[in-house]
Amino acid sequence: MPRWKPDAVERLQAAALELFDEQGFERTTVAEIARRAELTQRTFFNHFADKREVLFGMDAELRQELVREITAADALPPLDAVVCAMRVVADKMLESRRAVVTRRYAVIAANPELQERELGKNAALTEDIAAALHARGCDPTGAFLAAGAAMLAQQAAMREWTRPGETRTLRDLLTEAVRSLRTTVGGEPAEPSPPDSGAGPS
Repeated sequence: MPRWKPDAVERLQAAALELFDEQGFERTTVAEIARRAELTQRTFFNHFADKREVLFGMDAELRQELVREITAADALPPLDAVVCAMRVVADKMLESRRAVVTRRYAVIAANPELQERELGKNAALTEDIAAALHARGCDPTGAFLAAGAAMLAQQAAMREWTRPGETRTLRDLLTEAVRSLRTTVGGEPAEPSPPDSGAGPS
């Protein structure tokens, strides 16, 4: 029987990603993941509900840390507070795990079911961010808009960060994405069309 090892979560995640790369997410079983990690299936289920949670297991911790940082940045405007919190979380929890996160994104991109789950997780995170902003006194509409804008910037930054050969930090890419967002949204509005009088040609 495989012996207990203190780094079980990391071993299971590494084994799962290797197998997902080699044979695809659908064809990989929990038994194979545990065997590759030299652990038991019981150990696997002590840490993850199913093989999908190997990919999404960090979400709760990331969400808690992000909300905590948003609450701490109460002197900043809503969008700035969220972006500041995202930068802190990127530095503390993601930058050192770049290779793992990149492989995770590749697995999700290849599986429609996982993509749908990722969209649901992102929607839930947007709601959590908006709730944190609302708790700071931001009106509900403004909170939702700031949360959504920040999430779009984060997704754009993550897409670049996980590209092969990209060397810039997630913090820097997030800063660039927010700058681009502000430039795009802050552009000159289009001239309104004149009202239709309803009159035909004379």
